Amino acid sequence: MSEIIPAIIAKDFNELKEKIKLVERRAKTVQLDVMDGIFVSDKTWPLDSFLDHGSGLAQGKPSVNDLEKLETNLFLEAHLMVDNPHRVLNEWLNSKVGRVILHWEAIEKIHNHEILPYKTQVGAGFPISNLAQEAHRNNKEFGVALNLETPITVLNNFISEIDMVLLMSVKPGQGGQKFEESVIPKIILLRQKYPDVKIGVDGGVNKENILKLAEAGAGFLVVGSAIFADDDPAKALEDFKKII
Repeated sequence: MSEIIPAIIAKDFNELKEKIKLVERRAKTVQLDVMDGIFVSDKTWPLDSFLDHGSGLAQGKPSVNDLEKLETNLFLEAHLMVDNPHRVLNEWLNSKVGRVILHWEAIEKIHNHEILPYKTQVGAGFPISNLAQEAHRNNKEFGVALNLETPITVLNNFISEIDMVLLMSVKPGQGGQKFEESVIPKIILLRQKYPDVKIGVDGGVNKENILKLAEAGAGFLVVGSAIFADDDPAKALEDFKKII
């Protein structure tokens, strides 16, 4: 059965903790949406200003290390919508997250000589194999996200070395966008080509389309605003689970 994964967009660590509390009794996994204001237009924790919104004063430098203070049994995955994600990967591999997802579009123009301190034997233009190996050495899962316009053929060179593929069904970087139906044939094609691959779908997932996505072959269904914009996020999550 497909798993529903609540997606958390948080401006600071307190908001992150609050949103996790809203769903942790009904979820197994939560996705932390991390945006840098460069790869996508929005900026979130831990890359936002991290202000005390009561006083307006900075309360210290935001850091992934904040997660060490997080008390939860949920499996955490980080969806890094950031430019040059290889430069921050180590920070996430040393955190409490169990899975890190990087965007192909943020990596495709990076050459192997740019991903130091890592070393690789694969051809220039495909550093993902090396980054996946580094994640696995740290006992983390490694996923690759593809934007809507990116064909699944880019996966051919490293599909056996990654743990999952996250197919975007909206333009990354903002919650509440309209679901794009064009992701469905991509799911079907990817499932046919690689029957055993873990497939996630992220963006605009709601109660009207979630069953269609599960039937197409998506095993991980990432839901953001359709859960957290509800008056009762825990009930909204449970309703999604009943549908599939």
